[in-house]
Amino acid sequence: MAEKFFDYIIHGGDYNPDQWIKTPEIWDEDMRLMKLAHVNSATVGIFSWAALEPEEGIYNFEWLDKILDKMHENGIAAILATPSGARPAWLAQKYPEVLRVEENGIRNEFGVRHNHCLTSPIYREKVRNINRMLAERYKNHPAVKMWHISNEYSGECHCELCQQAFRNWLREHYHNDIDELNFKWWNGFWAHTLTDFEQINSPKSRGENHITALYLAWNRFLTDSHISFYENEIAPLREITPHIPVTTNFMRHYNGIDYQKFASHVDLVSWDNYPHWDKGKNLDEAFEAAFLHDFFRTLKKGQPFFLMESTPSQVNWHDVNKLPKSGMHELSSIQAVAHGADSIQYFQWRKSRGGHEKYHGAVVDHCGHENTRVFRDVTRLGQTLEKLGKITGTEVKSRVAVIYDWENGWAVDAFCGFNNSRRDYVSETVKWCAPFYRRGINIDVISMQDDFSEYDAVVAPFLYMLKDGTEERIEQYVKSGGVFAATYLTGLVDKDDMCFLGGFPAGKLKDVFGIWCEETDALPENMPGKAEFGGKLYDINHVCDIIHSNGAKILGTYKSDFYAGMPCVTKNSYGNGKAYYAAFRNDSDFADDFCRMLIDENEIKTDCGIETADGVLIRKRGEYIFVMNFSDEEREVTLDKEYQNVITNETANGKITLPVCGYTVLR
Repeated sequence: MAEKFFDYIIHGGDYNPDQWIKTPEIWDEDMRLMKLAHVNSATVGIFSWAALEPEEGIYNFEWLDKILDKMHENGIAAILATPSGARPAWLAQKYPEVLRVEENGIRNEFGVRHNHCLTSPIYREKVRNINRMLAERYKNHPAVKMWHISNEYSGECHCELCQQAFRNWLREHYHNDIDELNFKWWNGFWAHTLTDFEQINSPKSRGENHITALYLAWNRFLTDSHISFYENEIAPLREITPHIPVTTNFMRHYNGIDYQKFASHVDLVSWDNYPHWDKGKNLDEAFEAAFLHDFFRTLKKGQPFFLMESTPSQVNWHDVNKLPKSGMHELSSIQAVAHGADSIQYFQWRKSRGGHEKYHGAVVDHCGHENTRVFRDVTRLGQTLEKLGKITGTEVKSRVAVIYDWENGWAVDAFCGFNNSRRDYVSETVKWCAPFYRRGINIDVISMQDDFSEYDAVVAPFLYMLKDGTEERIEQYVKSGGVFAATYLTGLVDKDDMCFLGGFPAGKLKDVFGIWCEETDALPENMPGKAEFGGKLYDINHVCDIIHSNGAKILGTYKSDFYAGMPCVTKNSYGNGKAYYAAFRNDSDFADDFCRMLIDENEIKTDCGIETADGVLIRKRGEYIFVMNFSDEEREVTLDKEYQNVITNETANGKITLPVCGYTVLR
């Protein structure tokens, strides 16, 4: 069993009772509706600073006292938030230095969210003070079960305080040696050699913006700044309420913070999931959601994660905010549980009357009653989650890993070369996860610094950057019997974006893969090349490596351009293991065919014996098997043996039929 935070699946979401202080009768109606919807939790206080401290040093906790008391009386747990995500107007007016400075050098005015300087001493002090007040007041309140720290940390500040903090960060990381920094940033190019750390500023469009190592360093600094700000926030909570776990909600693949580094600082990982359902590509959305669930779950292996936000309806910030069909919200939520979630939560419980998110989906619409399609969907899901309560704390076991490394993503985004218009590390990684999802094989999504040894196979799409020690760890993994598969543009640069010398892929990896990459070609959108693998012809989309075999077995060859006849897919025996290399990008079915070969050749077993159908994803979590239909048609699945249907408590065997958005949970 994994670590367990609750004995039941948390079902609830963001609740903003402070928006309804003038109509407190709605609070009682909310309690009635929450129980009716089988909601057992609510997150309160996320953006409540102005309601808690309407003037500096003048506090109003009475409304929050009443809400927490009502929640406890009605059996609803509270996830209590700290309010730093949106400061009150008085604070910005009196202390304008707390507001961010944009890269153009202009300080922002009061407004929006997270418009604060992470370095500002006064803002850190004010945040710590309000958090201490909350912790002291509610440390023993029976409703409070968890802390939700701020909300969706994001953004950056370019004020002089942050510039100086960045320079100090660089001094520490480059041993106070400007010559070391000059070398690792290759500053002799364009005569950009520096003589003093004080000459360095954050990357800006009107300043230095062509040194990738500067961009990488700035992003690493921003990550450390967010972690430092977060640690400042939680200090009084750790002191006063050490018994209450803390989390903060991460955002999909938000690029501004390295979540793989941040995760070690939270007690459990939580994140916000908003797929683009019912826009003609539900299976693709399901693959990406699965990848993200596995990524966030793997950040703290051996633990469940929390789905902190989702919508039971539509969002308000897509270009077109389509309503998901009935059942899609339930299916999407069940997918999260299948991948390791111990909570399903929403933004938001009740729609706001005004403001930017008044049309964002909610459990309770502006009509204010329960007689809506969405409320019925949420209620049905709540009843199902109660039947799945025993799954909490159950671990997802995987024998296959796919590498998605956050800093590699930064480097992939930043370098200039080859095909600059079509480069998407996230979608490329999802593409290489999908073949395993199609076949009911659990995967972990790991960084290049995680332990490879526990996996039978590791797949590394577009591993452009190699951090210190990664080359050696891949070599040792394969030598010891592991199966490692890499794709084009692997092992070109180190952690500072300096190209390795001696040919690509770097160092020992040329021996591990038994190849040498001489050049990389880029192909225009309307001029795909051709490659052959397994007797099948594929388009080459956007980019391909021109490689030579240095002992690797050639599994496929190019069929076009001057490199026709040269290898494009290889396999190399190295020590007790195997290393595969797929040298070209294809945007259709090559990854699926390649991974089918990898699975068959290396006898990688599915995690259950049920064969999938087109559009049906099967996932095993502990002794539970989730069978989910993401296709747009009814599907039939044949079970390999007799199971118990956890939802109906009936025996299941033979063939089962899944309607559109249908699912079943077996044990």
